[in-house]
Amino acid sequence: MNPLIHRALLALAVVIAPLALAGCGVNDIPTKQEVAKEKWADVQADYQRRADLIPNLVATVQGEATQERTVLTAVTQARAKATAINIDASTITDPQKFQQFQQAQDELSGSLGRLLAVSENYPDLKSNANFLALQSELEGTENRIAIARRDYNDAVRDYNTTLRVLPTSIWAATFYHSAKPMQPFGASEAAQSAPTVQFNLNPPPAGAPPGSTPPSPAPTNAPAP
Repeated sequence: MNPLIHRALLALAVVIAPLALAGCGVNDIPTKQEVAKEKWADVQADYQRRADLIPNLVATVQGEATQERTVLTAVTQARAKATAINIDASTITDPQKFQQFQQAQDELSGSLGRLLAVSENYPDLKSNANFLALQSELEGTENRIAIARRDYNDAVRDYNTTLRVLPTSIWAATFYHSAKPMQPFGASEAAQSAPTVQFNLNPPPAGAPPGSTPPSPAPTNAPAP
């Protein structure tokens, strides 16, 4: 073969080969991996935003409802546990680490829900401008967390599927053999059962401190005296 033609064919192969590989999805795995990592960073940022709000929220509630020590302590401890978990690049590919992270965040969500529910018993707290602003900001942050988790799950599902289907599974087994499936968020244990709703139909006795539990009504089927 003519040396000039040979060199020309080699040059053409160098140009065509990457295009052919790209058309077969060889770049899909790292591309989708980076998208999922970006969505994970959004989740972390929103959880951090929530953690930053909690100290001011606890301090405001404490100023108006000092007797609610159990609830306040639970929120503080849950926040400390959630922020103490070490987060690194391996978290989203390690089922155990990811479960620990989600459980800690779900526990904090439950504690915050109980704190906000308790606030309904304190008129002064419900009218406190600082509390109302913090409550609104916290609710907005919870919405952002829900959206960020959903977007992350979508990206993870897309990435994990790419690792398993042809032809990209071939590249996963060759060029990207170190790529591991990522962990999605699941529903919390509390979300698996219907919430319990209780209505206080009887006001607390006169002179009772705010937040007191009213006396239980007499059973309707009690025998007449």
